[in-house]
Amino acid sequence: MTRIAAAQAAFPPNRYEQHELTEAFADICLPDGKGHALLRRLHQNAGVSHRHLALPLEQYAVLKDFGAANDAWISVAVDLGAAAVSEALAAAGLSVSDVDVLMFTTVTGVAAPSIDARVAMRLGMREDVKRLPLFGLGCVGGAAGIARLHDYLLAWPTHVAVLLSVELCSLTLQRDDSSLPNLVGGALFGDGAAAVVLTGSDHPAAAGPSVVASRSRLYPDSERVMGWDVGSGGFRIVLGADVPEVVRKYLGGDVVTFLGDHGLTVPEIGTWVSHPGGPKVLEAVSETLGLRPGALDVTWRSLDAVGNLSSSSVLHVLGDTLRLDPSGMGVLLAMGPGFCSELVLLEW
Repeated sequence: MTRIAAAQAAFPPNRYEQHELTEAFADICLPDGKGHALLRRLHQNAGVSHRHLALPLEQYAVLKDFGAANDAWISVAVDLGAAAVSEALAAAGLSVSDVDVLMFTTVTGVAAPSIDARVAMRLGMREDVKRLPLFGLGCVGGAAGIARLHDYLLAWPTHVAVLLSVELCSLTLQRDDSSLPNLVGGALFGDGAAAVVLTGSDHPAAAGPSVVASRSRLYPDSERVMGWDVGSGGFRIVLGADVPEVVRKYLGGDVVTFLGDHGLTVPEIGTWVSHPGGPKVLEAVSETLGLRPGALDVTWRSLDAVGNLSSSSVLHVLGDTLRLDPSGMGVLLAMGPGFCSELVLLEW
């Protein structure tokens, strides 16, 4: 089986308490002073105490357009991505020359050459390294990346694969936009990166939990639940209020069926590695699965400490979970634009 050798997060140095961001984002999104009470309420109820930003807070007011924001995204993404990959490989006891395939996922910026190419060249990876840049998966990207690299490593069991996620959500914040999705996004999302090192079953350094299986699910008539509208100002968030209800409608049955196909039930899963979509989404996940109290504590702590990092979040939760050294069976899960879900069955 595929093994998860290491997972490491990396963050920009600009860390702020939530109340600092509340006032700054009010000035950016609501310059006319209207809607401040709503914005403050959203920030207070987001379940977030601190977040990291790609840039110092004062620089956001002078980002003149999408091009400037995307240029900043490229610069910071390469720095964070290189740091996350280097630290993950070191934790796995491997070097950059060991990497056979590098997958990169993001939904907060665009670049050609892609960030994976720039990171590979900065770190000095082999010239024959295989690269797989993925755009558009959003919050589900971390889970889907692990699942797809597992598929790859089944065919190449001696290889080393690295998944890199970089999400700089703050650079997509729309100025002068008082819409509820923009205000909710500004209350919830943070910036960061994460890298996961996976090895095939026949690699001599194979260690860590095994990826047993995965399952993808794309839900019908759900394109407007989550995503981006792209315009002259860049990425404008699409975020439906019905996300928790979509979770309640589909996720429980999906997980029960997935586990049943492997002779397992929900109570037999000792470790849950969930994307922190937000308080209402996490409550819906816990309710629809009937999870025991405390089952999502690592995810709640991640949300509080760094906010929702889109595709990087579930990998941040995975890294924190690995450090707890659990045992038995686990499920890693995330949901994102499509609307879709990705489930990964793990065994320690």
